[in-house]
Amino acid sequence: MNPGNQGNPVGPLGRLSAAIGSGITQVTDNALGPYQSAIIRIGFAATWLLFLLREFPHRHELYGPDGPWNWDLAQQLLVDNDAFTVLIWSKSDVWFEIVYALAMLSSFLLLLGWRTRTASVLFMVGVLSLQNRSVFMGDGGDNVIHLMAIYLVLTRCGQVWSLDARRARRTRERAEREGKEREDRVGPALWCVLGFVLLVATFGGLIPGGFLGGWLTVFWGLWAVHALWWAVKRISSDIKPRVLLDIVANLTHNAALVVIMAEACLIYAAAGWYKIQGTRWQDGTAAYYPLHLDYFSPWSALSDLMTSSGTMVMLVTYGTVIVQVAFPFTLFNRRVKNVLLAVMMTEHAVIAVVLGLPFFSLAMIAADAVFLPTPFLKRLGDWVTRARVRVLGRVLPGRDRTPPGPNDQQRTPLPVDNAEGKTTEQAHVGFTA
Repeated sequence: MNPGNQGNPVGPLGRLSAAIGSGITQVTDNALGPYQSAIIRIGFAATWLLFLLREFPHRHELYGPDGPWNWDLAQQLLVDNDAFTVLIWSKSDVWFEIVYALAMLSSFLLLLGWRTRTASVLFMVGVLSLQNRSVFMGDGGDNVIHLMAIYLVLTRCGQVWSLDARRARRTRERAEREGKEREDRVGPALWCVLGFVLLVATFGGLIPGGFLGGWLTVFWGLWAVHALWWAVKRISSDIKPRVLLDIVANLTHNAALVVIMAEACLIYAAAGWYKIQGTRWQDGTAAYYPLHLDYFSPWSALSDLMTSSGTMVMLVTYGTVIVQVAFPFTLFNRRVKNVLLAVMMTEHAVIAVVLGLPFFSLAMIAADAVFLPTPFLKRLGDWVTRARVRVLGRVLPGRDRTPPGPNDQQRTPLPVDNAEGKTTEQAHVGFTA
């Protein structure tokens, strides 16, 4: 025996096995990135809600039955691609107004984090219904929202900064005081109402696909999973089914976060490598041209100022390509990743103002937010909370709303989702923050 190994009986293989076991435990016992999933939930819900409010006067031209892409053309296209939209169920203007209003309401509820599991599904339905009704009305930002609306359904994005988290905390506090937990009636009521709507739509042949594939399977599967979750939590006396559901939910959440990160990387990598192939990007003049298109020049004086210097145009052109191509390769380096992340978010903010593309920029900033470091997000939450306390203190001066001190954490605790009733808080998601 080597004397040098007596104090360290675990060899490289043992350390590798321990690391793999620790990783498996981490991804199965915890829903990682609570702050990152919350910020992308807020970001995409706010972006879509602001878009719907901004286009409210033009909603009929964009998605209504009398728009350029009329109801008959939309129906012909949907027969071929099996896309989902509830707007094809009726030509009625009343039905369109109801769907548009529900899309705004679901966005607002998801933004607040109220009944997040249900709100995320309704948010997805609203996004798909409007965008698939008029597929030629969107841009790159709409495509990002389209994809992220589907991914958010699979995440546990209401762990922090949500009404769900606040309700879970108050429920625990009330149970500690009263010795029993108050029964939730709103959740089962929502489940029954939506189940009835889904039943009518199924027997009416309104949802494409069968029970073995397509959107019908997706919606019935989500409805059944919610029922199973409720039943196991309240009826089962054995702890094992709840532990199993927690593991599956955590794995699904963590996998969805990885997909969201991969999607953001793919967007930037594809954009960067396609730009490299363009001659205007190669000679450093590409940024000049969109700034002189009337459609993308809401502030012509500002566009002229930015393009008055050839050096500035060259730096912006080459800098855009370099940042987009390099970003996916910097994710494992904390400092470089954070610098490029700040640069890209700043670039999108500039695009929102200079090119007049606010919703595209907001969608991309929301997608980038999944990479934000957790300490920064916690500080951001502290700033927002202090600002809210000051505002409420001025509006309602008679109420005691002192900011939380060092020993009074203002962060919303994670809801109790594990079998032991404990809460956990993760430091980062995916990559070192």
